[in-house]
Amino acid sequence: MLTHDPDGRQLDSELLLHLVENVICSTLSDVSDAQSDANINVGSIDMIGSDEPLGCTIYKISHEILYRCFEQGNLHTKTMVLLEMVSHFRWDAKVVLVLAAFTTRYGIFWLIQQLHFDNVLALSLAILKRFPRDIMFDPKFKALISLINCLVKVTKLVEMMASLPVSHDHKAMATMNSNIYMATYWIIRSILECTSQITDPQSVRHEQVSLNAKIVAAWTLYSLGNKLNSLCHDLEEQIDTSLQAKLLTIFKEKHTDNQEVLHTLFSCKVELPFKDHSSQKKVDIFELKNKIVILLISKPELLPLDKLLFLVQQTYDHPKHKQIEENYAILWVPIPSANEWSLDEKRIFEVFSSSLPWFSVRQPWTLNSAVVNFIKQEWKLKEEPLMVVLDVNGMVTNSNAMDMVWIWGAKAFPFSISREKELWEKEKWSLELMTNGISPLLTNGVEEGRNLCIFGSENIDWIREFTAKMKKIKDAGIRLQLVYVGCRNSSNQTMQNILNIINQEQLSISLTSEKIHFFWFRLENIKSSIIHQENTDKIAKEVAEFLDFGENKEGWAVLGRGSSTDVIKLSVETVAELGFLGATEETLKTSFPSEPCNHTDLVPYEEGLIERSVNCGVCKRPMKKFVVYKCDVAAE
Repeated sequence: MLTHDPDGRQLDSELLLHLVENVICSTLSDVSDAQSDANINVGSIDMIGSDEPLGCTIYKISHEILYRCFEQGNLHTKTMVLLEMVSHFRWDAKVVLVLAAFTTRYGIFWLIQQLHFDNVLALSLAILKRFPRDIMFDPKFKALISLINCLVKVTKLVEMMASLPVSHDHKAMATMNSNIYMATYWIIRSILECTSQITDPQSVRHEQVSLNAKIVAAWTLYSLGNKLNSLCHDLEEQIDTSLQAKLLTIFKEKHTDNQEVLHTLFSCKVELPFKDHSSQKKVDIFELKNKIVILLISKPELLPLDKLLFLVQQTYDHPKHKQIEENYAILWVPIPSANEWSLDEKRIFEVFSSSLPWFSVRQPWTLNSAVVNFIKQEWKLKEEPLMVVLDVNGMVTNSNAMDMVWIWGAKAFPFSISREKELWEKEKWSLELMTNGISPLLTNGVEEGRNLCIFGSENIDWIREFTAKMKKIKDAGIRLQLVYVGCRNSSNQTMQNILNIINQEQLSISLTSEKIHFFWFRLENIKSSIIHQENTDKIAKEVAEFLDFGENKEGWAVLGRGSSTDVIKLSVETVAELGFLGATEETLKTSFPSEPCNHTDLVPYEEGLIERSVNCGVCKRPMKKFVVYKCDVAAE
């Protein structure tokens, strides 16, 4: 702490660390998130407030490290000298600069090691520098690789902690600062030891003749690695605590854009945290700036295939998508039920993230545990997927827009709670609401205002009889489209058998089994969405009744026209009535009046009358049944 004397110099330590990882990743296959193929604008990595270029500073530090390796004295004193050299920088800049200086020599060391078997120049350099010929099985170099891995990890954590917001909790801030100071010291001390192991020819020559020297060197490196791992655990705990506190407040604050919110959620451990669905390239958070972002949060397996296809249909393939695609983006955030990702879950994620037409978190297993816990607790992630909507300022406008997307698709843009309320205020119970977006076959018929009859049954004899009666109505000159939509909760095998017979005998038009699933699934989402709305009791009642109605495996039918609210339900019992044809013809010929009707018919009792369906002679709608008792006792 005594060596810390910042003078306002600023360094893009995040970008420099990113470049350092690119060098190290070629030698460490287990360094997380190595970006070897990322495009980095090295020219943009510079220091503000410094009299010399960044390259010159790195060279001086590298030279100082090398000089100290050949100098007599203890490691602590050498570490303090280096800390004094970088005293004018922030703590995150100190560790990144020293690590970058070490990497310039470490990279050359490994480059020569990789090439000296096939390249004469590399072989000559290896001989001049007295590098060992084969280090792959040397315990010292295994320990070195392990330590470098720890160095990268702890450096990233220090850089991350430096970007955390200042806390008003003085005790927490004191603990955090203490952890940063300790980590900085041990990072620089470890770098000095690593440099000594790869550049000091005297130590290399001594190890070539002494097995004990190799063991001591390996033990020293492993000890430093254990120390860094312990610090790593403390830093991660501190970051989790700070991040959790920030997450609880960030969605209550006002922001000018969504960048801070997205950075807090997704950019704590990984740079370029997203994958672009179209190019499969790694992209930065900036790509989503000024867009409404829908966080599609789910398990790695996301959804069953049929529902997944329907979701793509309602978003990417929706007719409205092209009009709004520049204004919003869907970001898939997979989170497993367990705390750790299995290999199968990672494989499933890779397949889906490369196939689905959305952005996805590129390495979701690196999400901070505080973020995962926040999503599970605050946004109540359970078994079913969520669609959390963030506006262009990063504020949550809908904690779950799944129902909206299932019902209206891209038409629901901007997917906010207020938009959902607005859509329901315009809706009415009609065939249009029931069938919208399921299939062009249904949608076109509804939009053109055609008479439409949708029906379902698992009884093929009933279907034959019903379609024959409907054909008579059509033959009478009434334009009517007949579409089979199955029954709710039918088995796939039963449904497919019925569809095969209908198509073979050309009994009617039918939806595919996939579209039939969509039809019933969408109705269930209408029921789920509407219970949270006001002044929609009629629609809620109708959809609940219709879902129950659709359970009738013997047979049912619904008739209507376009967006008209005049919808007639016919069950197997009423369809079997002899008077069905006449009643249906009248229904289709006449538009129902919207005003109430109080017409009454008194009919003398006869056998079977109670079970019979009767339509009103005035408004043509089905009449309610009442029993009237009349006293016939004559007066004396």
